Amino acid sequence: MNPKKKAIIILTALLLGAAAWNLFSPRKTFLYSGVVEATEMDIPSRLSAPIAELKTDEGRTVRAGDTLAKLDCSEYLLALELAKKDYERTIKLSKSGSASQENLDRAKYQRDNAELKASWCEVKAPSGAVVLYKHKELGEMTAPGSKIFTLADLGTVWAYVYVPQDKASALKIGAPVKAYLPELGMREFSGAVSVINDKAEFTPKNVQTREERTRLVFGVKITFPNPDGVLKPGMTLEAELP
Repeated sequence: MNPKKKAIIILTALLLGAAAWNLFSPRKTFLYSGVVEATEMDIPSRLSAPIAELKTDEGRTVRAGDTLAKLDCSEYLLALELAKKDYERTIKLSKSGSASQENLDRAKYQRDNAELKASWCEVKAPSGAVVLYKHKELGEMTAPGSKIFTLADLGTVWAYVYVPQDKASALKIGAPVKAYLPELGMREFSGAVSVINDKAEFTPKNVQTREERTRLVFGVKITFPNPDGVLKPGMTLEAELP
């Protein structure tokens, strides 16, 4: 056979083989990385008082209404006792005409205010959550507004992934998304697109390569139900977009 013709046949066979491989071979789906986040709640003290008791710790699960900490409220309890006595005394004076309605109203306000502050001596969880951080230790002094715990609601979590314009424009709110957790053998989690940012931005700095960080992308928020609490803030999910 003519060597030139033989070379053409071999080249044609190679091209056909490459085309067939490209057409029928399994393709790897590109996965977008995102960091798991959850709704966090800072639980502060409303009083200036030392911490008398801590009822939970980091990593514990709490229910709505559970007591997280107790404050040493000796001063506030004493004020409540005096306010109650003053109110009862003012009622008697009002009935005999020796105290005005204004005095009675003021005494009632002082009693109610003292009762309210006394109720703040127990710091309670506003909802079911997991304790992320403990900011105070036993015996430490708190001030109004100072954080004692930070809780996270892990019932529903989310992750942002950053995608180019052509992908973002094809997505819709509510579109189902599959994501995988590499640390658990690529365990699959089902979620849905909940937010698509309407402005492009540069890829965040935590993306590994400089080339990727210079691209304009759109942030896409994917929300996941997390009833068993497996997904925790800081974990990295790899999402497969539809």
